[in-house]
This record gives sequence, C-alpha cells and structure tokens, in this order.
Amino acid sequence: MTTPRTVTVGGFPVHVLESGTGPAVLMLHGSGPGTTGSGAWATTAQALGTSLHLVAPDQAGFGRTPVPAGSRGGLRLWTEQAAGLMDALGIEYYAVVGHSMGGAVALALAAARPQQVTRVVAVSTMGAPGAPLSAELDAIWAAPAGPLGARDMLSRLVLDQALVTDSAVDARAAAMRAGAAAFASLFPPPRARWVDELTLSAQTLAAIRAPVLLVHGAEDRVTPLGTAAQPLLEHLADVRLHVLGRCGHVPAIEHPHEFRQLLSCFLRRDRCH
Repeated sequence: MTTPRTVTVGGFPVHVLESGTGPAVLMLHGSGPGTTGSGAWATTAQALGTSLHLVAPDQAGFGRTPVPAGSRGGLRLWTEQAAGLMDALGIEYYAVVGHSMGGAVALALAAARPQQVTRVVAVSTMGAPGAPLSAELDAIWAAPAGPLGARDMLSRLVLDQALVTDSAVDARAAAMRAGAAAFASLFPPPRARWVDELTLSAQTLAAIRAPVLLVHGAEDRVTPLGTAAQPLLEHLADVRLHVLGRCGHVPAIEHPHEFRQLLSCFLRRDRCH
C-alpha cells in the first residue's frame, strides 16, 4: 500500500494507508491486540491490484490511531470515525470490508450511511443479535503482550497451526507491545459486555439496504458460524453467505486466493465463475 498518512477526523488523528484508484473500498480490521490496518489488509490489497481505491485505517485504540480523550472506544466511536474518515477524504460512495469487530462496524456504517455505502463484505463478523462471548475471543482479548501471548492468540485464530510461524509470532508480539497501553482500555473484564456492545439490533440490521456478502470459516472458534453469521441471514434484506471449509477465523490468511477472488467478484460486481 502507499505511504501512510494521518487524517484529522473530528479533531483527532487517524492513521490510514491508501492504494489504487477507482471505486473506493474502506477496509476495517478486527479487534485482536496488535492488529492494524496495514497488518490486516496489506497483502490482500496488493493482490487486488490498483483498480480499486483501498482505504485501510487503524481504528481508534489500534496501531497509530489513539482513542480520543474522554472516550473508551466502542462501536459508536468506530462507526462515526469510519464515516468521518471517508468524509474527510472526500469520498462520497464506497464499499466496506470488515473483519470480525470490523464486520460489525461495517454493518453499522451501512445502516448509518445507506446513501453512501454501496456494498458490505463482513468477514468472520461480530454483531449478530444474541451472539455470546466465545472462550476463544475472551482469551484473545486477554492475551498478554509478548511472544507467548502472540503465539497463543495466533493459534486460536487459524485452523492450520503451520501458519503460526516464528516470524508471524515475532511480528505480532512487537505490534502487541507497541499498542499495549491503548488496547488495555478497550476490552477489560468482564468481557461479555463488549460483545453485547458490538451487537447490532434487528432494527439496525433491517436498515441496511446495501448488498452484503458474509464470508466465514466453517471451523471458526472465535466467532462460530452458527452464532455469528447464520443469524444475520434472518435480518439482512440482501445477503449471501460463503462458507470456507477447513478455515478458522482469518480467511484472508487461511484461504487467500479464494478470499481475494470473492472480494474481487463482489466488489467489482463481476460474475464469479
């Protein structure tokens, strides 16, 4: 992706990476400690090429974007910050791709900005009514900064443990240490309340007019298919669900080729073969 820059949104800085030109796509990362916009999406963005204008921010409390003074974070802040970022960039119409927590933000943004959000891809998403806090998500939010915490967290995210390489652990451990102070304020125990805070009401989901693609791993233990994605089918007006077998919580890493093909077809409105 291109050189990072800082955009002022609501009087506060937001760190963002952009790439390409063409139809705009806002890409929102998940909630694991050490997660950033570039860490979540740089490889996917590179593979998608330059015919889309991709915007990948660090959401408040992650990476280089601080939590505004007097705020703790949360769905409302992340949603308003995402909308404000696109306004500040002068982008009127855009699709939104969100992973896990970012999926809930993407859906909330589509409900709040129905005239601007053209499409939504919610990957391993949170936000479904009634979804409980899984033991895996509880452990991920509690993971201590450092190599042991990073290895434990990554092992919970993916099904194929061969993906938990030493280099991946080292990179995540460094990112966790860098963001430890800010992250500590986001999801303190008891953590079930933060899943509830990220839950979207049936009324909010019914307000989403944009086509929605749900992408989910069949073996996802963090946001299980049965409680995370499937309930959304009952609430969204224009929705389709793609389930990847032998896949945990991170399809972009576990099935990168198929994931990118799904994104490309849906975002570019091409016919998938």
